[in-house]
Amino acid sequence: MGAMFRSEQMDLVQLLIQPEAAYSSLAELGELGIAQFRDLNADINVFQRKYTSEIRRCEEMERKIVYIRRELNKDEVSTPDFSDNIPRTPNSRELIDLEAALEKTENEIMELSENTHALLQNFMELTELKSVLEKTQGFFSDKSAAQNLEATGGDPGSENKPLGFVAGVIPRERIIGFERMLWRVSRGNVFLRQTPIDKPFTDPRSGDQIYKIVFVAFFQGEQLKSRVKKICSGYHASLYPCPNDYNERSEMLQGVRTRIEDLNMVINQTKDQRQRVLISVAKEVPKWEIIVKKVKAIYHTLNMFNVDVSKKCLFGEAWVPTYNLQDVKNALIAGSSAVGSSVPSFLNVISTQEAPPTYNRTNKFTQGFQNLIESYGVASYREANPALYTTITFPFLFAIMFGDLGHGLILLLLGLWMVLWEKTLDKNKDEIWQLFFGGRYIILLMGIFSMYTGFVYNDVFSKTMNIFGSSWSINYNTSTIMTNTDLQLNPGEDYSETVYWYGLDPAWMLASNKIIFLNSFKMKLSIIFGVVHMIFGVCMSVVNNVHFNKKVNILLDFIPQLLFLLLLFLYMCFMMFFKWVQYTAVTEEDHLKPGCAPSVLIMFINMMLFKSQEPLDGCKEFMFEGQNTIQMVFIFIALICIPWLLLAKPLYIKFTRKNKGAGDHVASGGHGDHDDEPMSEIFIHQSIHCIEYILSTISHTASYLRLWALSLAHAQLSEVLYSMVFTIGLRNDSYVGAIMIWVVFWPWAVLTIGILVGMEGLSAFLHTLRLHWVEFMSKFYEGLGYPFQPFCFKAMLAAENEEK
Repeated sequence: MGAMFRSEQMDLVQLLIQPEAAYSSLAELGELGIAQFRDLNADINVFQRKYTSEIRRCEEMERKIVYIRRELNKDEVSTPDFSDNIPRTPNSRELIDLEAALEKTENEIMELSENTHALLQNFMELTELKSVLEKTQGFFSDKSAAQNLEATGGDPGSENKPLGFVAGVIPRERIIGFERMLWRVSRGNVFLRQTPIDKPFTDPRSGDQIYKIVFVAFFQGEQLKSRVKKICSGYHASLYPCPNDYNERSEMLQGVRTRIEDLNMVINQTKDQRQRVLISVAKEVPKWEIIVKKVKAIYHTLNMFNVDVSKKCLFGEAWVPTYNLQDVKNALIAGSSAVGSSVPSFLNVISTQEAPPTYNRTNKFTQGFQNLIESYGVASYREANPALYTTITFPFLFAIMFGDLGHGLILLLLGLWMVLWEKTLDKNKDEIWQLFFGGRYIILLMGIFSMYTGFVYNDVFSKTMNIFGSSWSINYNTSTIMTNTDLQLNPGEDYSETVYWYGLDPAWMLASNKIIFLNSFKMKLSIIFGVVHMIFGVCMSVVNNVHFNKKVNILLDFIPQLLFLLLLFLYMCFMMFFKWVQYTAVTEEDHLKPGCAPSVLIMFINMMLFKSQEPLDGCKEFMFEGQNTIQMVFIFIALICIPWLLLAKPLYIKFTRKNKGAGDHVASGGHGDHDDEPMSEIFIHQSIHCIEYILSTISHTASYLRLWALSLAHAQLSEVLYSMVFTIGLRNDSYVGAIMIWVVFWPWAVLTIGILVGMEGLSAFLHTLRLHWVEFMSKFYEGLGYPFQPFCFKAMLAAENEEK
């Protein structure tokens, strides 16, 4: 947790690396993922940088791997998963071997693919020819027409004009246009016969299913024959030889069938060989993909380095966590020794005025809470990190709105399932699931805290638990029970003055005045927790001021802000506690009975407006002696805080500029960032800051009432769902009632999980997020930094997998 208090301390370092050791050194740094490099060649064209040719080699290897991967997917060959066992970066010699292996594999697969395509094309043509020879038997089955055609080759009505014909196949979708075109060109002098082929053909290239039709076109004359062939060519119809004589067709058909059988055997052998090659390659392809991506990233990073005049050394700059400086030095040493370089690489820490990146070291538990904070804005460098406190305050405020022991148990089981089976569930790369899965520890804590607050509220699926016995004793006879179904708890008569051991007494669940009691209880709790939360946020600004050596801001900003919050709103919380303790139903003094207890809200409003209110007979206006004087003092000091907050800081800046004139002194006072800003703008900015804080203190306090509103709504909705759905099965005390309970349980369970846990949980989550972003973090959090994005192979591969 200590690492989450504020971001890591960063150093800007200069790396001096020998060219022969640059590749291996960057490979070591990429494995560690602790250095964010700066581009020192931003003004140089990408194509003019030193390692552009190496990047093109990597892109060529990527192209070959993509081709191999496409062929694997085409044949549905599975590949192993290397996401949990990422191979290390190869050295330069191994990279040459990889290039040769990819070249050989690509050529082998391309050769097999071309052979397969050629064989399949030949097979399809032979199959079409077989279909033509088989289907045209019916076209020549008419005995008189066949005799005339085979003997004279002419039309029976025109013996001196012989008939010709062409036979072939055409795609089914083209046959209508093909027939119309023949009719128009020949003016009706072409006789077309057609029949569909039952089984579709598979395209050798695309693998798509193609339906075709066998046709025979009869015509007269060579001129018409030439036109028919041109139309066939235009419509991509395949023409095949078809003898006139029946015996010749039969003999040709037998030969075609024999050739198809032989070709089919060759195709199967070729496919088996291709399958063996692809299976052997599939084991290496994922490893090749990772290696090439790593190598390409290394050369892209090396292109950010500068080369000295003698071209004997590479200069690079990077942001590195101070904690990891020694790790970077060790990586440079390992990179130089890997290539046997006699000249060592160097690392120098350089000073800069540039703001370093923000890096919060997290683990799988804290990462989800850190993501919540960074969704609002990345913390400024070394600024106090709210994620540390959010690990507790976020699930707790959520639980106040979602307080139900049963619903909290469902959330707990959901979070526990995702935590215990996280390795299996993490393999689902769906974007929405990953967003949900990333907050598994948040869900787990929200479930635990919701069970805690549900136990305090004594609420389990809208029902109560009588664990420690009730502290209420209702004394009324049977006739009263029969005539009056309303049960109102009166602490003056029915309370035993023995405090229920933990949480709410179960008797309140049966009382008709339960809503009045819970309203008052939860409303006051929400204000108390809200004020404490805001005070903590204001106090966190002291941590930032002390760390950034802006201690004068404690006097100029923090003290007036804290006094305004304490003297008004913390005092209001004090009056709530004092009222709970001071006024009881069994007191002997009339002015301390519940009827004389003043409204805290009305008293606070009268305090702010300097008004007084006539108390009831026998009662007192104030809770204790001297309260009016104390309130006047508080109001006076709070009013002083407004001009204090408005003018003190701008006047201090103006005074230090005029009399001191020392930039160092101003900086030490925390105002170095105002040195170049005109005084008019400083006054305007401080005025906005003052008005925003004063108004937001009031609005933010009221905003915490959402804790009360959502808690009450959640409890009432749960009670309505139980009374309208589940009680249907409880109205019958026979065996039918037992069946009805089983029947209505399922819609009740579905509505409970879908509405009360799902929708209500999401609503409470979003309201809790708003309370942290606006009401809490606005008191001290700037969020003007930029994230630390190191050169890291693991992060790079994870990002690419998410894009896929």
